[in-house]
Amino acid sequence: MTLPTPPTVPAAVRGAVAWAVAAAIVVFCAFAGWSYRQARTDESLAYAKARDAVLADGRQNIVRLNSIDGTDAQHVQAGLRQWLDATTGPLHDEMARTNAKSDTSLQQAGTSARCTVTDAAVTELDTRSGTARLIATVQVAVTPRGGAPTTDRKRFEAGLARTSGGWRLTAINAVPVGAG
Repeated sequence: MTLPTPPTVPAAVRGAVAWAVAAAIVVFCAFAGWSYRQARTDESLAYAKARDAVLADGRQNIVRLNSIDGTDAQHVQAGLRQWLDATTGPLHDEMARTNAKSDTSLQQAGTSARCTVTDAAVTELDTRSGTARLIATVQVAVTPRGGAPTTDRKRFEAGLARTSGGWRLTAINAVPVGAG
């Protein structure tokens, strides 16, 4: 028994199919390269990344600035270093200037505070000047030496500046909560 021979495709058709496939590959590669370039140079994408960095660093630094372990001198000093690491500019200068006084009063009080940012948003961002503002709501659990813990809810508005180590707080102000 002999098998039927498959029909042969003319060479011209095979060549045309090969050229069509090659052209489709070239068009796809060109489009992919163009899309990649657009995404890499997209200003709105760069702005969104900067906004995300401000938000992440701002949240972290607000937690640092509102948390302290007052159980002993070593923990207080570590907490004060965290405060300095979270700040820059005039706020940093003020904290450095009052560091010794803060150390003494925190050790005497023995109070510990643990902060959690419950929500935050970037309200202003100037990527050219490297400045930003954000608002945050926080919950601070305060435990006095030998006492029962209490929880405070607070709202802050913070100014930030871009540094070589990321975004740092330049100012932080309590925002009054409305009566109603």
